[in-house]
Amino acid sequence: MLIPVLLFLVGLLFLIKGGDWFVDGATGIAERFHLPELLIGATVVSIGTTLPEVMVSATSAVSGHSEIAYGNAIGSIICNTSLISAITIAVRPGKVSRKSLTLPICFFFAAALFYAGVAYSTGAFTRWTGILLLLLFAVYMVATVRQMTVSESAGGELGQAVPERNLESTAEDASDRADDKGNSSIVKEIILLIAGAVLIAIGADLLVDNGTLIAEALGVPESVIALTFVALGTSLPELVTAITSLVKGHGALSLGNVIGANLFNLVLVCGISITLNPFRIPVSSTLFGYNASLVLDLPVMFAVMLILTVPALIRQKLYRVQGILLLAIYASYCAIQFTM
Repeated sequence: MLIPVLLFLVGLLFLIKGGDWFVDGATGIAERFHLPELLIGATVVSIGTTLPEVMVSATSAVSGHSEIAYGNAIGSIICNTSLISAITIAVRPGKVSRKSLTLPICFFFAAALFYAGVAYSTGAFTRWTGILLLLLFAVYMVATVRQMTVSESAGGELGQAVPERNLESTAEDASDRADDKGNSSIVKEIILLIAGAVLIAIGADLLVDNGTLIAEALGVPESVIALTFVALGTSLPELVTAITSLVKGHGALSLGNVIGANLFNLVLVCGISITLNPFRIPVSSTLFGYNASLVLDLPVMFAVMLILTVPALIRQKLYRVQGILLLAIYASYCAIQFTM
């Protein structure tokens, strides 16, 4: 038991440092190209922090552990929304850009409705389901790049990621700064981004593998491990990124990361695992005589995302009460999982 605990702590340290580097690299790139932090968070950062879910779910699907492949993706969405984003909102609520949020939110609910429709109507995911989810991922990435291009050409209408520079600077100083950034900073930012992603992936892998061993030694069922412990473990990169972003004053990056990561959990994580090895929805427990996943997990996923996104789209603002409500929902959800 000592070795798993030590490796678990090493994984945690890797996650913390990796999150720090990843946020620095992502915000540096956003500043350089005058891109909105919400969009950077919803694409580049989200892909990096979703890597643990991709690895865990794909490996689980190929090895025949469909409960972990399925529960990890859905559990991570619930955890990202009702724990990670809840902490961000509860600590620092504020205004958000409707234009930056609309695209990832619309894609998420479109993918979620498709995913839930298949789950409720057939109870199984075929390889074509996985392929269609991956196509949605490709379409989303193309649409997001186009939106970023429009934002940059319009002078950052979706919200600049960096404060306005001093317009009284001389042309020579501006040129020198541009040369310095072009020759050195961009390389440093890319290195930070890649190194951060690698540390996050290794750290999450150590955390999940050894945390699962610890949980199994304590007698926790595999279905509960998948929806809670594994989901929380693979969501730790998002949590670390959220906390790091808050400390560094980049709350928009954190929110964009959570929404983008939720979308990627559906279209990328589920898409890859289903395409590699199609499976039926696991029936590990029942609630009111029905599959608990259909009665509890999917409805909770929709509920927490609606609570998070509706006020942001209507009022372009997030409120502390949202964070508190989401945290209460997550605590209740975990309590129900461990009592079923």
